[in-house]
Amino acid sequence: MEFHDFNFHPQVATGISSAGYVSPTPIQVQAIPLVMEGRDVMGLAQTGTGKTAAFVLPILHRLMQVRRRCIRVLVIAPTRELAEQTHEAIGILGQQTRLRSISIYGGVDINPQIQKLRSGVEIVVACPGRLLDHINHGLINLSNLEVLVLDEADRMFDMGFLPDIRKIIKHVPVKRQTLMFSATMPDDIRRLACEVLSLPVTVQVNPSAPASTVAHALYPVDQHLKTALLIELLHHTETESVLVFTRTKHRARRVGQLLEKAGYRAASLQGNLSQNRRQAALDGFRDGSYKVLVATDIAARGIDVTGISHVINYDMPDTTDAYTHRIGRTGRAEKTGDAFTFITREDEDTVRGIERVLGEKVERRTMKGFDYNKKAPVSDMGFPRPLREQQRSRNQNNPGSFKSNTANAAPQKRHLGRRAEEPLRSADVRNTSQRVSAPRGSSISTTRKYRPYNHASNH
Repeated sequence: MEFHDFNFHPQVATGISSAGYVSPTPIQVQAIPLVMEGRDVMGLAQTGTGKTAAFVLPILHRLMQVRRRCIRVLVIAPTRELAEQTHEAIGILGQQTRLRSISIYGGVDINPQIQKLRSGVEIVVACPGRLLDHINHGLINLSNLEVLVLDEADRMFDMGFLPDIRKIIKHVPVKRQTLMFSATMPDDIRRLACEVLSLPVTVQVNPSAPASTVAHALYPVDQHLKTALLIELLHHTETESVLVFTRTKHRARRVGQLLEKAGYRAASLQGNLSQNRRQAALDGFRDGSYKVLVATDIAARGIDVTGISHVINYDMPDTTDAYTHRIGRTGRAEKTGDAFTFITREDEDTVRGIERVLGEKVERRTMKGFDYNKKAPVSDMGFPRPLREQQRSRNQNNPGSFKSNTANAAPQKRHLGRRAEEPLRSADVRNTSQRVSAPRGSSISTTRKYRPYNHASNH
């Protein structure tokens, strides 16, 4: 099947051809006809499966049937990166339609958004927090809305946006078409779907299993050796672009700084960055100025870079779904990719869950020549921390052990809502010239038998 089989409006079809689209993905094959029929759709698909075009194309087709200068479509996204990505996709695919769209999110001046809304747009792509600000101040009129799209619904739940979503829905017409897309279907999202969708049709593309184009490997390592292992791994691995995930903003920033000091072209992406620095880090990662991007889960939402060869989980994610989201950033567009995960003793339950999803035991690896027996310094992750923070970390974890307080970070995700859109106060990203690549696998030894954290025997 090809895109011309959908019989899109000629100006939409021209945009598809200009974008180089030929054959639709499975989620597009299933969803596009239903959306064009005006049905409410619940789409279950991972990042990188083409779901953005699955709703953008039929929406553009619908708007071209009758032209009206008012807000007819609202797309709600969890992060500004995803909102901007969707806005850009609308611009590319609808370049011949003269339909106008705007992206609305926090962390930037609200006045340009107000001016563009007043000039007239048909499509609004927004994050919940800033959209509610516009609604509460009477700056946006949603009374003529025809289509509501809730994108990455499970992430909006994770970020605490469901109350905001329910408030927003009170301001849109009851008679409308509603589309919801999510990678997973937890109970809260199922309840929301029942509230907002009318006689929906569910389309599903392997929602739980990671992409088959990704190879997985685990690196058992003590917490205090993670940074040294990361640098060693990058030094001995042939890579293109590398996305490194940490569990907290603090770690993302400091790991990024340490990689810079080690000579890598690295940047960090986390919730304390200003929008300008956040965009600069993303743009630099996309154009190759930065070869390594260190990010938190929330900050990385919406990153769409086709050349990511490796995803490295510096910290194990909290759930198997989060793991699937992370590694979905590589192995895209029919390319292959690698997912490396650093694991400690505390991660074994999550590892077993990932192996159940994958249907096989994941290979454990060690780095030949790496000193796994090096004692922990009086600091975490190989860099100093203020004594007050050290004491707080000890108090929050088991007495006598030194861990960062990241274990307490996960339960806070539901309360991050607005904060995720607030500007960051600091980021120091510099550019260096050293390459990340080296001959693939030159110093990596592998072992199928797992020997928990006693690495001396692997030398």
